[in-house]
Amino acid sequence: MKSKLVLIALVCAAPLVLGTAAYLLGWSPGKPGNYGELVPPRAVSAAPFAALRGKWVLVSADAAACDAYCEKKLYFMRQVRRAQGKDMERIERLWLVSGAGAPRAELLAAIEGTRVVALEDPAFTREHIYLVDPLGNLMLRFPRDPDPSRMIKDLQRLLRYSRSG
Repeated sequence: MKSKLVLIALVCAAPLVLGTAAYLLGWSPGKPGNYGELVPPRAVSAAPFAALRGKWVLVSADAAACDAYCEKKLYFMRQVRRAQGKDMERIERLWLVSGAGAPRAELLAAIEGTRVVALEDPAFTREHIYLVDPLGNLMLRFPRDPDPSRMIKDLQRLLRYSRSG
């Protein structure tokens, strides 16, 4: 009888003891599920973001004289949005243009539907594509030279579990 009670106590205590040992030894269950890097949420309140409240917004910041890397980011933003199918209406694209001049007409035609706004915001560097949530908070940054298929998966997951936007 006594040995059965000891056995039950050991079975009940084992998860707690093993979990604590794993934590103290630095064991990690694996990589996070998201591809983009979560950034500390910060409200972005510039005029173009206020107009896009209620939508997920993919943001790129580049000079008006858009180089090949800039064009690639804009193309990825367009394709990632299109890949969302019926949910693509929940996503907007915003290009924050800095510097003098205006983007080329053929580039603007290729990225039709992207909102182009002359705005320099230090929160957005030219290295990344960013994601702003429907409440107007900067929340995710994709790496330089992102993998579009992994960006698509991140957005699909966010759209599936989000009730806003």
